[in-house]
Amino acid sequence: MMVVAIIGLMMATGVPAILSVTREAPMRRAVNDVVEICSHARAQAILHEQTMTVVFHPRVREVALSGGAGTSGPPTRVGRAAVNAATFDPSVVIEGLGINNFDYTESDEARVRFFSNGTSDEMTLVLSSGGEYRKITLEVTTALASVGSVR
Repeated sequence: MMVVAIIGLMMATGVPAILSVTREAPMRRAVNDVVEICSHARAQAILHEQTMTVVFHPRVREVALSGGAGTSGPPTRVGRAAVNAATFDPSVVIEGLGINNFDYTESDEARVRFFSNGTSDEMTLVLSSGGEYRKITLEVTTALASVGSVR
């Protein structure tokens, strides 16, 4: 009886942690997808010596890698295929999308270019989900994405 009670107590204490993980999953997935797509675009631009483009569709919450011959690459996350396009969960909202100091938040389409010399356009993307905010920025001189919290 004691063993069953201890197991029940352990399961009851684990439920909030499991619920918080499932609630945060859409935001985490959206951030990871954007970072991976940007990483693929940078790598393909350098390897194939051509400009690659990441296309955002803010109104429908989509992002995709386009341009060039080799848009597929190795996955950067274990156990998942490479991500070259993503649609955000309905709970994830694009709060802001700035490219080269222009606001594209309400646009139908926005493009970020990655160049063969390892640079890119300037980009800031702010996502929100359930009161949680994340900001993804591209460093212009290295085209590397970084993620930070907002608020």
